[in-house]
Formats: sequence, structure tokens, C-alpha cells
Amino acid sequence: MTVRNIASICNMGTNASALEKDIGPEQFPVNEHYFGLVNVSSKDEDFLDLSVDVEQNTSITHCLRDFSNTETLCSEQKYYCETCCSKQEAQKRMRVKKLPMILALHLKRFKYMEQLHRYTKLSYRVVFPLELRLFNTSSDAVNLDRMYDLVAVVVHCGSGPNRGHYITIVKSHGFWLLFDDDIVEKIDAQAIEEFYGLTSDISKNSESGYILFYQSRE
Repeated sequence: MTVRNIASICNMGTNASALEKDIGPEQFPVNEHYFGLVNVSSKDEDFLDLSVDVEQNTSITHCLRDFSNTETLCSEQKYYCETCCSKQEAQKRMRVKKLPMILALHLKRFKYMEQLHRYTKLSYRVVFPLELRLFNTSSDAVNLDRMYDLVAVVVHCGSGPNRGHYITIVKSHGFWLLFDDDIVEKIDAQAIEEFYGLTSDISKNSESGYILFYQSRE
């Protein structure tokens, strides 16, 4: 999977052209101080999976939308502009350029809590559908209408990264199977909803989807 990373340098001042025409360039000293430059750059990077942030009572579609939202880079995260040869405030966004045959989505359920000095699990309820179409694609992406079907889910069971274990749900020959160590159980597709997460008490032990695998129909 290829993701396009686009950065727009925000070293942009007032568009002075109209005012300059009115009073003449020789009487327009603000041009030197307020007129800036917009530089747009893009970089393609290959990814095996997309790691998305999670929020309470949301969906994987919402997570993907947040993944591609415009982000402002400022303070210590300023973008180095090769044109200006200096760090500048910039806006950054990511779009999927090349859609993979197998789409792996990693839900970032473990977050470092400063007040606790450790990682804790976010057992938020995140709905993931059986069918999915990516919408956060670049303008030159191919197969924009490619549909994906959910084929596997890695589920984390427990309250933290160092507690609990993992189980796996896999679709095989039209049936859903749950693998828990050496135990294999057939389940209904509707039972997958039990692994969306919790609507409250995020610190409670939960069985929640952690990594999702979608397969392209093409």
C-alpha cells in the first residue's frame, strides 16, 4: 500500500496584488514584509498497514477520515522547507495512492498516560463493517471504487498491553471461525459486534478489535 504525504508550507502572507494596483508599486512598502510563499510538496511512502487513532463510540470510517485530516505542523514539529532552507509552519495530510489487495488497519488502542507513567488500553467502541470502501485516496489513485470484505480480526483481551492475550477471528469458506489458543469455535457474523469495544469504563477488561484485515473483491 502506498500513502502520499502532502505538505503545504504556510509561510504565506497577504495577497497584495489588488492593493498594489490601486496605489502603485512604488507606494506599497508592505510587500516586502507581508508577501510570502506557498510551496506544496508530496512524498510517496509504502506501508504494510494503516495505524489509526481511536475515539469513543465511533467507526473505522471515522478513524480513516481523521487519519487523512489536515494537520498543522508548528513549534518543534515544523516542516523543513528545501526552498526556504529553514523550518516553517506547514499543513500536512495523507492520502492513499495505491490500494492494496489486503488492507490491514491497526487500531491504536494503547496510549501512554503521563499521569500513570505507563501505557493503558483504550477499550473504546469502534464499529468496523463487514464491507468497506476507502474514500481517503489521492486524486491519481486507481481503482477508487474498490470494495473490501472483512476476512480477519485480531482481538486483544485484557486491560493493558502487558495483560491478557490475543484471539483471532477468521472467515474461511464462508464461515466465521474464532481461534483461542487450541480452541476453534464457529460463530455467526453478528457475533463480531461483541468485539467492537466498550461504550463506557474504558479501563475495564475487554475483548476489542485490534487489527482488521480486509480483502479486495478484485
